[in-house]
Amino acid sequence: MRRRAGLAAAGIAALVWGEWLNRRWSRALVGHGEGESEAVVVLGFRNPQATANAINRWRVRAGIRSLTRDGARTTRLIFSGGAVGSDAAEARLMADYATSVLGFDGTVLIEDRSRTTWENIREVIPLLEDVDRIKIVSQPAHALKARAYLRRQRPDLAARLVRADDHRPGEWTFVKPLLALYGLRGLRGLTADERKVSRAPRRRP
Repeated sequence: MRRRAGLAAAGIAALVWGEWLNRRWSRALVGHGEGESEAVVVLGFRNPQATANAINRWRVRAGIRSLTRDGARTTRLIFSGGAVGSDAAEARLMADYATSVLGFDGTVLIEDRSRTTWENIREVIPLLEDVDRIKIVSQPAHALKARAYLRRQRPDLAARLVRADDHRPGEWTFVKPLLALYGLRGLRGLTADERKVSRAPRRRP
């Protein structure tokens, strides 16, 4: 009985830890930018099949729900990812899912040459020069890594980063501990400053 209770407590602790860490990553290296124009960059995941896989489909949905609904005049959804593991570029598979399956009819741009996260950021930079707000969508640890890379490559553009809607409590709950472990490994090259969570400015009375 005690063993079962101990295992249950350990399982609950793992779920809470995974939720907390993914939430924290989703809030790191973002600001509170304002402006009328916005770009949401959705990063691709290795996709060996002819249609978007489950992870890429989720990233597309997270990208679409990250779009601001306040009437921004210039909003674009950017899919980034080349052909890794198949002949079809991740970006094109995600764009097809967004338009053909989800019925998204907004502005879509495609970057289909990159093969790594560093290249994702390098190749989308020309598509970000004229926007006021930038959101990067992926699993939280991967998105944080990409934001750190933007900060290294173009700190002026990184100052325009704001939160995407790629973390929601209760979503991927049972997978989040594994995502947290994988994320810790992927973020080993980031500095402590790059992991820092932005804090909302205090309102004056």
